[in-house]
Amino acid sequence: MVYITSWDDFVERSVQLFRADPEKTRYVMKYRHCDGKLVLKVTDDKECLKFKTDQAQDAKKMEKLNNIFFTLMARGSDADISEVGGKEQMEAQAPKKGRGRKQ
Repeated sequence: MVYITSWDDFVERSVQLFRADPEKTRYVMKYRHCDGKLVLKVTDDKECLKFKTDQAQDAKKMEKLNNIFFTLMARGSDADISEVGGKEQMEAQAPKKGRGRKQ
């Protein structure tokens, strides 16, 4: 279990690992508040990929990775992930107007 230092490399290899065997691949997040460290792990019991960070700005990257995995799990491992974005992309879409009460 070696930590991957490049975020882009970690995401690319994680997606490849999931697409190779979606039934056996697991994605784990562990946050240690006392250290302020976040560890992400993707494994299929044969290969283990880990990424460790203590930067708060990496939370947005983690959110995008979550959305990529949600898309792959919901639409299948052949889904196009180029359109997957984070919270900022969803907020950029026009809000729907309804008849609800204004808050």
